Amino acid sequence: MGAHEIVISAEDRPGREELVELYDAVGWTAYASDPEVLEAAVCGSSRVVTARYGDQLLGLARVVSDGVTIAYLQDVLVRPELQREGVGRQLVQAALEPFAACRQKVLLTDDEPRQRKFYESLGYSEIREHGDGRLRAFVRFDEPDGARQA
Repeated sequence: MGAHEIVISAEDRPGREELVELYDAVGWTAYASDPEVLEAAVCGSSRVVTARYGDQLLGLARVVSDGVTIAYLQDVLVRPELQREGVGRQLVQAALEPFAACRQKVLLTDDEPRQRKFYESLGYSEIREHGDGRLRAFVRFDEPDGARQA
C-alpha cells in the first residue's frame, strides 16, 4: 500500500479532538459543541469506520445495531473538500459489512438533495416510498438534562 492512499479502517477509534474537528468541518455543531458526549457516542457505537490520509482524519461512518435484525447507520461524515469522491460510499460499505444479514438498515438524515441522491445510490429509499407506502417512521428529540430550546 502506498503512502499516499486513503485508508479505510474499522480498527481506528479517533480521539475527542479529532472527532470535534471533523464534525465541525462538516457543520455538525450540535455534536461538536459537546465533545464528551460526542466521544462517548462514537465509543459506544457497534462499529466505527474511518478514512485517513496519513494521520489526517478525512471521514467517519458509524453504526448502532443489535447485530441480528437492525442496523442504524448513524453518522456518515466526509470532509467537504473530499465529498463526491467515493469516500462516503467506501465508508458506508465498510461500516455495514458485518450487518449484511440484518433485514433493516435505517438512517435519519437532513432533507438535502445531495444527501438524498447519495443514499438512493446506496439502495436506500424514503420510508413513504418503500413498498406500498404504508410504513411509518417516528422520531423524538429530547434535550439533555438542563438544556432548553431558545
